[in-house]
Amino acid sequence: MAWLKRKFSIVFVCLIILNQNIQAQTIHNYNFTDLYQTISEADKYDATLSHSIDSVYLLQKSTAVNDLSKQYKLSALLFDLYKVYKYDSAYYYAKRCQEIAYKSGDKEKINDSRLQVCFTLLSSGLFKETGDSIRLISVNQLKTNAEKQEYYTLQARYNYDLADYAHDNYFTNYYNRLASSYVDSLLSLCTPESFYFGYYKGLMAIRMGKNEDATLCFTKLLAANNLTNHELAILTSTFCDIYIKNGNVDSAVGLLKQAAIADIKSSTKETSALFTLSQLLYKEGDIDNASNFIRHANDDAKFYGSRQRKVQLISILPLIEAEKLKQVESQKKALIGYSSVITLLLLAVIILAVIVNRQVKKLKEAQIIISEANKKQQEINEELSITNAKMSELHQREQEVNKALGVINEKLSSVNNKLFESNRIKEDYIGFFFSTNTDFFNRIDRFKLLAEGKIRERNLEGIKYLINNIDTRKEKEDLLRNFDKAFLKIFPNFIEDFNQLFEPEDRIVLLDNEILNTNLRIFALIRMGVHDISKIAQILEYSVNSINTYKTKVKNKSLIPNDKFEQRVVVVSFLE
Repeated sequence: MAWLKRKFSIVFVCLIILNQNIQAQTIHNYNFTDLYQTISEADKYDATLSHSIDSVYLLQKSTAVNDLSKQYKLSALLFDLYKVYKYDSAYYYAKRCQEIAYKSGDKEKINDSRLQVCFTLLSSGLFKETGDSIRLISVNQLKTNAEKQEYYTLQARYNYDLADYAHDNYFTNYYNRLASSYVDSLLSLCTPESFYFGYYKGLMAIRMGKNEDATLCFTKLLAANNLTNHELAILTSTFCDIYIKNGNVDSAVGLLKQAAIADIKSSTKETSALFTLSQLLYKEGDIDNASNFIRHANDDAKFYGSRQRKVQLISILPLIEAEKLKQVESQKKALIGYSSVITLLLLAVIILAVIVNRQVKKLKEAQIIISEANKKQQEINEELSITNAKMSELHQREQEVNKALGVINEKLSSVNNKLFESNRIKEDYIGFFFSTNTDFFNRIDRFKLLAEGKIRERNLEGIKYLINNIDTRKEKEDLLRNFDKAFLKIFPNFIEDFNQLFEPEDRIVLLDNEILNTNLRIFALIRMGVHDISKIAQILEYSVNSINTYKTKVKNKSLIPNDKFEQRVVVVSFLE
């Protein structure tokens, strides 16, 4: 029976470990039901756009070729339908407009078609070609405010994209300043109540680092509640940058989700909302949703033909898919572990059933033996007499053994005294935890005795009561408190020395009932040589993300640079 109990104990421990592993992998789950619903309906929105395109296309086919005015108008309309939907078609109709404009000799149409070509090239990520084309346009030749607004918008977007592409300390600032100058010109032509006035004013504020001004502009636009899906998409996808920089992930995810839904409803394939959302979710550890959204973003980029977006996707897509594969492997291992545990439990139940059956048979045989026992009572009494004599002899030997053990204990005591004198701090630490473990095992022995008694009595309710009476959380709290005491016994000045790494107002002040708090325990473990974040998370029963968050908050307040903080912690409170 003892070996069977040991097996049940092993299985119970396995279940606890597996459960902890599953809990450690738990991440924050965002609600993307509406986004997934919209993605599933994407074909419906695209079909609506395709129907509009087909209608205009048929109308153009039925229009006389020499009717240049109407041919231009219909080609421009097809360009507008295609410009954020499909690059090659948008480029074709932009060039078609340009061809018709040159044939007609209409300078306004020539400038307008050039702007269309520039827009298409920029949307596809062809920066050199965009620059070559946009330099052919002179703002002085543009007659209408609409043309000038389109020109300044293209110049601003072109230079902002170059700033993002350069991503350095010189060219980025140069392109941002140049783009802002074009935004100033654009704003002078827009009415203050218009969407593009508020949007580009906010965008320029973000680029200049004035996030509060940008937030006011974007919040006002959102409150207007009269935006088209495309306007809502570009507004929210830009607005989220402020929250990403501030570390407000929840708000950023909400805005990106809103932008992605608006993009899908407007059949916009040239979009960055789903790509940015995938990046953010990947960093947050939400791999499943990140993988689903990055695939959809990749499909949109391929459909539209945006080279810039494809390059961005190539940089993150393999990382997300690799992490997804790693997660699947982890889940597979967990399932194998559960299968193994269930198999062991099943075998244990079968073995227990066999043992119970045998015990029933033995009980029946015992009843027969008891009925015959009276006949052999005399023989048993004689054997008992002999046994008592032997027991007396054994008792004498036991006394001799006890004397020998006493001598050994005296010698051990002498050795322990010498060890205590030579290494008092280490011995105190080991003795402290030895005492703790002894108390723990004594409680296990008492639990074992009580459990065996309940099993003999077949008192299942009693067994359940014993099991339910085990308070694992209190055991963990006691373990942490014992660790705190032992650690401060080795490093009595740790808290004082640790606080010297911070300004007085940022130093840690413990509550009356605290020995160490969570922040101090994390760095106490690091001081003891435990640097593995996952190991620290397992000991303190926190997630890895939570441990990193605690560490980051503490480091950000310290007088020591973040990359040297842990090295400094390791050398504080040296033993004297």
